[in-house]
Amino acid sequence: ALEPLSVGLAIGVAWALTGYLSHPSFYCSYVECCSSAGQRLNATALKVQLDTKLFGQHLAKDVVLKAVIGFSNNPNPKKPLTLSLHGWAGTGKNFLSQILAEHVHPAGLRSKFVHLFLATLHFPHDDELKLYKEQLQNWIRGNVSACPHSVFIFDEMDKMHPGLIDAIKPFLDYYEQVDGVSYTKAIFIFLSNAGGDLINRAALDFWTSGKHREEIQLKDLEPMLSVGVFNNKNSGLWHSSLIEKNLIDYFVPFLPLEQKHVKMCIRAEMIARGYAVDEEVVRAVVDEMTFFPKEQKIYSDKGCKTVQAKLDIHEDT
Repeated sequence: ALEPLSVGLAIGVAWALTGYLSHPSFYCSYVECCSSAGQRLNATALKVQLDTKLFGQHLAKDVVLKAVIGFSNNPNPKKPLTLSLHGWAGTGKNFLSQILAEHVHPAGLRSKFVHLFLATLHFPHDDELKLYKEQLQNWIRGNVSACPHSVFIFDEMDKMHPGLIDAIKPFLDYYEQVDGVSYTKAIFIFLSNAGGDLINRAALDFWTSGKHREEIQLKDLEPMLSVGVFNNKNSGLWHSSLIEKNLIDYFVPFLPLEQKHVKMCIRAEMIARGYAVDEEVVRAVVDEMTFFPKEQKIYSDKGCKTVQAKLDIHEDT
């Protein structure tokens, strides 16, 4: 028979060990945990990463940095942070959303608390709109219940069926709770090519008038962008209640990239691959890309989107 003292000691040790192993600091070093309520984003680290990795987008960097840091520092936000990023392909919308996700949850897009929706993959059939709305609401409700600091990224908004995104309106509104769940700590990000033509035209007008692109301010583009997207049937936000009720906090314009910005992307990609930067290769890759307007050739028509593929051709060099 076991001595009572020995049994008591064994139970005490087991209890202490269980408590240690279940302590958040230990448990979360092996299993991803949701960000704690008091955890704030590292504003300096986020700014450095945006400055060194996102090229030619002074507006997007400034707006998103201020919006995200302000939201993170607010202990009691009244609604989730909702950002709508607009611009042509290759200008950095996906890249910025990935950087932001990594600063909220270090695993980024691999995190179980970061959710990426692709319109053509997750919502491909127009006749399934009702089902998609139910699935989307259930998915968001369940994941925010598990982690209030969840991040939801909706890519290809311009390919999303009109009206689908309005299914999440209750979660973006100024409600303390919806069916017992608070969504006020979550972040929603929409990515869209819609509005890109408006942004490009405005940027070209600035260039034509002799102004620097860095002089373009949010107030020069955001009102036009929100109206243009609202009236665009191919925006995913056509006549959306999210715009009517002012639930999108910022419409963030991504400007078309100039040749100098494309060169920055090429150099960054070479460094990421472990190469020494070779300016001859940089020029060769740029020469294979196309720019608009046809006469002036100021802006890259694909941004930096094809840089990786074109650099592959020059691997041996």
